[in-house]
Amino acid sequence: MKGSLPLQAGKSAGGAGGGRLFTLGLVSSWYASNIGVLLLNKYLLSNYGFRFPIFLTMCHMMACSLLCYVAVAWFKMVPMQTIRSRVQFMKIAALSAIFCTSVVSGNVSLKYLPVSFNQAVGATTPFFTAVFAYIMTVKREAWLTYVTLIPVVTGVIIASG
Repeated sequence: MKGSLPLQAGKSAGGAGGGRLFTLGLVSSWYASNIGVLLLNKYLLSNYGFRFPIFLTMCHMMACSLLCYVAVAWFKMVPMQTIRSRVQFMKIAALSAIFCTSVVSGNVSLKYLPVSFNQAVGATTPFFTAVFAYIMTVKREAWLTYVTLIPVVTGVIIASG
């Protein structure tokens, strides 16, 4: 149809049931691909003897960039956006550097740690996100948020022991 917008996640021509199925498919593929990437990285770095975790991260980032460009420019999944100011560029660059450092660190850790321990430590991310968000913004989350994070952190402490 001329002039129609592409379907967004959770919305489909088939009604609410089709949207839920689409969302379930997206979440399932994201989950499966994360497991696949993690196990493949572990295999390459530990079992196969690949000694270049930073190069592996570079390949990961290049593939992500290329596929995102294809999704935006060719498939028009979301509108192309421009960077409007130097400040916005610096914020994006800082976020990119932090994310890249996170992926490099995760890949390096896979060479020395079991995947299960790596994932257990990663499970503490919401706790530290809530704590650092409070430190940086001085805005508290709902008390229930902190309470629900206690069993997660306790489980990681027990598993680490």
